[in-house]
Amino acid sequence: MSLPIEIDPTLDLVIDRVVPVSPARVYKAWTTAEHLKQWFCPKPWYVSEAELDLRPGGRFFTVMNGPDGERFENLGCFLELVPDRKLVFTDTLLPDYRPSAQPMFTAFLFLEPVEGGCRYLAIARHGNVDSADQHKNMGFFEGWNAVIDQLVATLQAEDASAGG
Repeated sequence: MSLPIEIDPTLDLVIDRVVPVSPARVYKAWTTAEHLKQWFCPKPWYVSEAELDLRPGGRFFTVMNGPDGERFENLGCFLELVPDRKLVFTDTLLPDYRPSAQPMFTAFLFLEPVEGGCRYLAIARHGNVDSADQHKNMGFFEGWNAVIDQLVATLQAEDASAGG
């Protein structure tokens, strides 16, 4: 399958994987605050707070905490939600589309059913090369791939717990 949006390799960071979890379960993990808190940032970091208002313009808020007491609040809004298929959120706009003073990127998550799970396509779209490079140098690929692995492990642990 081709990419669902045009990619600019100087501005967009892309992760395209197949995961052994259904699109519906991945979508639920992304859109349920208690689920999101379990896997959303690479360990040993963790999410202590998550608020999700699942509507265009709705609040997407997390607090990420580091092992040395670091605390990062992330506030943005949802732009588009298509259950089990697509999720778009951004920090370039705050809730109810208020412009952000310090925008970094807009995230697209596309989910497509495939045999044994789903295609998980994540795109971080930036407004300028400096932001894209900063995000890449912060460890975008390592971090987002680790988070995908944590999401899958969390859902598989739920399956094992429910079956046992």
